[in-house]
Amino acid sequence: MDYLFVGIAGILGAILRYWIGITFLTHSSFPFTTLAINLVGSFLLAWLTSNVFKRISISPLLVTTIGTGLIGSFTTFSTFSIETVALFRNGDVLLGFIYVIVIIFGGLFMSRLGFNTSSEVKKS
Repeated sequence: MDYLFVGIAGILGAILRYWIGITFLTHSSFPFTTLAINLVGSFLLAWLTSNVFKRISISPLLVTTIGTGLIGSFTTFSTFSIETVALFRNGDVLLGFIYVIVIIFGGLFMSRLGFNTSSEVKKS
């Protein structure tokens, strides 16, 4: 049964990512949409797991469904990898390196922000 819920949430996360991708499609060679999705996902997962899931009574199945299924499929390492390789192959080496640095350190920063935000909420 767990697999079914995670799978359904995964479908929803993938659809949401796809919808955002086509809604905010840019004609830039820099993959802003994937960057934004991964940064938002990093914040959300950290904030939910360190705040919301601890403050309210929620089943472990729902935690896994949301964290792994929804947010796990919303964010995407594979698209990031493909876009990075495409930047390098197209000769946009500097943009490729900027993308890698921003997505890695930005993701870590957003996760930290999610944890810090939850810590501030707990103190209030």
